[in-house]
Amino acid sequence: MRFLIQVLIMSAFMFWFTACFSFQDSSDQKIKIATNSWIGYVPLFYAKETGELDKLGFELIINVSLAEAANIYYIGKADMVTTTQHEYHTLKELVGDITPVILLDRSNGGDMILANVSLEEIKNASYITVYLEVDSINAELLQEFMKKNDIDQKKLSIINEDQQKIQDVQNGKTPTLIVTYTPYDAALKKKGFKEIASTKSIHDLIVIDALCARKKVIDEDKDRLVALKKVLDQKIEQIKKNPKSSFGYVKKYLGDISYEEYLASLKSIEWINHPSKELLEVISEMGYKEKDLIK
Repeated sequence: MRFLIQVLIMSAFMFWFTACFSFQDSSDQKIKIATNSWIGYVPLFYAKETGELDKLGFELIINVSLAEAANIYYIGKADMVTTTQHEYHTLKELVGDITPVILLDRSNGGDMILANVSLEEIKNASYITVYLEVDSINAELLQEFMKKNDIDQKKLSIINEDQQKIQDVQNGKTPTLIVTYTPYDAALKKKGFKEIASTKSIHDLIVIDALCARKKVIDEDKDRLVALKKVLDQKIEQIKKNPKSSFGYVKKYLGDISYEEYLASLKSIEWINHPSKELLEVISEMGYKEKDLIK
């Protein structure tokens, strides 16, 4: 009888232990965010380096391109992903389960087209080599540039590479365009490539960066998302007030750029974590639903 009681007590203890362990394991589950090097994602890098992401249970998966980050999300290795509207709509078509929840920034010159010759020479060239990430907002920027300058697509020889490889492109004699974004432009400009267009000069293209999430994360971890938004808001304010300090934390995510280049990069974006009514109206036409955003 004593043995039976001991077995029942042990069974009850094991059931309690297993239930508690399972609950703890669920509550401690990391939310994985796929992202890449871009000046507008600096608040995430900053929060990672100060330990605040870890405290909230978020983990960053750093990739070399927008397309690679989107692919990590697509194959289910991430619960959230940073995107422009291009990657968001692509993923929406492919998997459906994605919603923008936190707005980060708007590109205001941070996405650009570089060339090794003048704009006039590009227009008159019979053959143009173009480097870009094809499955990204790069493609839309190139399209708007060609339309604005009446350049025939048949002249283009497209080379699809990620930005890490693109920044190794050498400045040769063939007329060359490079569609890129900060901080990757810094290395290319040092080789003599010059900016001939950007999101600051091509007004027909509005580029929005946001943090998007799976439905499961939104439904089950809303409190954590709200806490994350608060942390990112704080980091953005800290970046504004003391960029020098923030640079010390985030520079390893931005390649080999100087503090001066970091400051210039910050000027090439506009923070939209507290979006205006006008901007919300604009992005609603792009499929961003105000009711889904944590503001």
